[in-house]
Amino acid sequence: MQLTVLGCSGSFAGPGAPASGYLVEAEGYRLVMDLGNGTLSVLSALLDPFAIDALLLSHLHPDHCADFTSLIVHRRFHPEPPFDPRRHKLDVYAPAEAPSRLAAAHAPCAKELAETDLGDVFAFHSLAAQTLHLGPFEVTVFPVLHVCQAFGFRIRHGDTVLAYTGDTAMTPALEELAADADALLCEASWTHGPDRPPALHLSGREAGELAARAGAKRLLLTHIPPWTDPGAVIAEAKESYGARPTVVSSGSRYAI
Repeated sequence: MQLTVLGCSGSFAGPGAPASGYLVEAEGYRLVMDLGNGTLSVLSALLDPFAIDALLLSHLHPDHCADFTSLIVHRRFHPEPPFDPRRHKLDVYAPAEAPSRLAAAHAPCAKELAETDLGDVFAFHSLAAQTLHLGPFEVTVFPVLHVCQAFGFRIRHGDTVLAYTGDTAMTPALEELAADADALLCEASWTHGPDRPPALHLSGREAGELAARAGAKRLLLTHIPPWTDPGAVIAEAKESYGARPTVVSSGSRYAI
């Protein structure tokens, strides 16, 4: 299983740094998790977006799904698609409101919105606590704690596990999600402090504590906003995890 980071800037795209998006590959199957601002450009440099086999959206904040509007245009209007995208729709696994919310993001006026049905080129599937079988992957979906409906994903390929928290505050579900994972791709949006907003994000310290309790073999930190000092987040996570974590960057690849 290979993980490619399309983008990882937290909350919004930073200078030269796309927001959240990840490509997970095994046995020729290509699974994309999140498609935030700037990520489709990075993905397109790696492969034809028509080659995506499935898309998971952890939640519907723009830094995790904004480039979906560009994917709509690509699948609808490409002059020479490799197949008929209306007959071979892309499976999109996302929160229940995704079809209406993403249509509204795409259509700028009421008339166009009334005529917009993304079901022409996408097949939407509402996420819940469940297990999905996508190509060679077993994907266990965990509801997590955020200001909107949000999910984390535990992706298994054979005996190998990649756990992705998505955006979340600390919640008991995370320990099951991350248990004995070969790699934990964990958000760490700020340093720890009593003044942090509740039910929103993890600190570096909390990311390290989660990885340590869950027995994750490797901690990959992501979703650090441009205004947060990554060195301070690393220091917190290292102290609580007991080993130095890796801060991911756009374009980086990891064999899991």
